[in-house]
Amino acid sequence: MKAVSRVLAQVLAMGAFACAMGIAVPAQAADAPKHLVATSGAPKDLILKGDAKCTGCHDETDDAAPTMLDLHPSVLSIAATRHGNQADGRTPTCVKCHGESDKHVNHKGKDKPPAPDRGFRKNTANTAAERNEACLSCHEKDRKRSHWSGSQHETAEVACASCHNIHAKKDKVLSKSTQPEVCYSCHKTERAQSHRISTHPLDAGKMACSDCHNSHGSIGPKLLTKKSVNETCYTCHAEKRGPFLFEHEPVADDCTTCHTPHGSSNTALLKARLPFLCQECHQDHGSALRSGRSLPGAGNLTTASPLGNYRGCANCHVQVHGSNSPGGKAFNR
Repeated sequence: MKAVSRVLAQVLAMGAFACAMGIAVPAQAADAPKHLVATSGAPKDLILKGDAKCTGCHDETDDAAPTMLDLHPSVLSIAATRHGNQADGRTPTCVKCHGESDKHVNHKGKDKPPAPDRGFRKNTANTAAERNEACLSCHEKDRKRSHWSGSQHETAEVACASCHNIHAKKDKVLSKSTQPEVCYSCHKTERAQSHRISTHPLDAGKMACSDCHNSHGSIGPKLLTKKSVNETCYTCHAEKRGPFLFEHEPVADDCTTCHTPHGSSNTALLKARLPFLCQECHQDHGSALRSGRSLPGAGNLTTASPLGNYRGCANCHVQVHGSNSPGGKAFNR
């Protein structure tokens, strides 16, 4: 106890001496929370070099910038992400993204301080281009973002922070199980389609929107990962690629001629029920069946048969995407 009292007395004496000599204590050190002050008297960095300028006030109890993804993320949770990796020299500091923000940092008083130079809130005064500038300063050269300029999302003034939350330990858009939730916040029609009886396994977490779409830009239509609809579909449905001896022309043209990719009330993501889907192109076959006449190569099929009642195209034309059957186009078994 005597030793502690002696040290305390020395500290008080040094403080009194500083006051007597007119030596000012740095305001930044005086105002900083006790757990941030190092032995030197200056705020210490918690995550990255130089971040004490911000973490002196924004600690683990701070209510960080709310987004539609996570209303109350912890500011210091960024330490658990790639943007808080001390071993990576490319890791940005708070100032790198938010700007020097001198008015914000030097604000005195109890009223609300001015906003930082660059904010990422949904209602910030900064434009989407200004917010994205901070991200693209590091990520623009990435192959996946090489087509961002002029893309649908860039043209629609979508900000990176509208989808990404770099302060969160787990960014929802980077996980297959939670990524659709982020996309559906804008693409509500696709959300409704995905809940129909026939759909891709998005809700099961077996695939994500990014398996087909590149939200950062693409040379293909609809931000597809490949240059065409068919090439994108073939990445999973390779057995439909062919080549076939007898090719179904709509298949080679565009898969969406018959299928709707996000969800359908018909089996196999079909845009309409069979045989009505077939009748959209094969109208001559329908008229022959309605009149009771037989079809070429179909024997004596009449309206009394299931095929004549518009229910059985696929009974004979099994390989609708293409066939190598020696029987020809009439019977693609």
